[in-house]
Amino acid sequence: MNAPSRPARPIAPHPSRPAAAIRIVIADDHPVVRIGVRNMLQADRGLEVVGECSDGDEAITQTLELLPDILLLDLSMPRLPGLEAMRAIMNNSPSVKIILLTATISTQQIIEALQIGARGIVLKDALAGDLTNAIRAVVGGDYWIGGRRVVNLVGALHELMQKAAIPDRRTFGLTPREMEVVGCIVEGCSNRDIARQFNLSEETVKRHLSNIFDKTGVSTRLELAMFAIAHHLVNPEK
Repeated sequence: MNAPSRPARPIAPHPSRPAAAIRIVIADDHPVVRIGVRNMLQADRGLEVVGECSDGDEAITQTLELLPDILLLDLSMPRLPGLEAMRAIMNNSPSVKIILLTATISTQQIIEALQIGARGIVLKDALAGDLTNAIRAVVGGDYWIGGRRVVNLVGALHELMQKAAIPDRRTFGLTPREMEVVGCIVEGCSNRDIARQFNLSEETVKRHLSNIFDKTGVSTRLELAMFAIAHHLVNPEK
């Protein structure tokens, strides 16, 4: 079970950073990821981490209070998923540039994120090679999609929509973690089983299920399992 998250708090300015350093808030529910990203960024004197948070609600609060240049936002977080947190931030502080961090993302989710206002998407397994380049591309007014700087967003969206026209499988707006939970439900797992498998609290599992029920329009675990099989949300062999 995850330890209770600490209250969000800003980080004191680093005395060795230049005044023009790019100010960054990191929002990720995994402490190890936050520490790794912070250490990576602090090695560059042109970047300064001014805040860290562990869920979507904290991400909104810190971003609106600190007004960083860049928010690094995990796509899948407790309390409020990344896309919903980004939508709230864009409605209140559209000048903040948001780069999504994610282990996996579908073409449709990339399109949705860009339409909401994301300026970049960085896969977690490419953080070491892409993150600082993505930050500087975004601060410079461009986008970072598919591991490269993108100047023409319209052209990039057109390419993505062509790919989405051959959709792999429809996800109904479910996040990667919610898709994993759906797979567990089809396999007959209890909330406790799911919590243990993904190192979550049972309350977090319940919130995921509530979001899944809302997005798919079902109301019971059996209905969800049948819906998942009918719409190919799980692989046939599972």
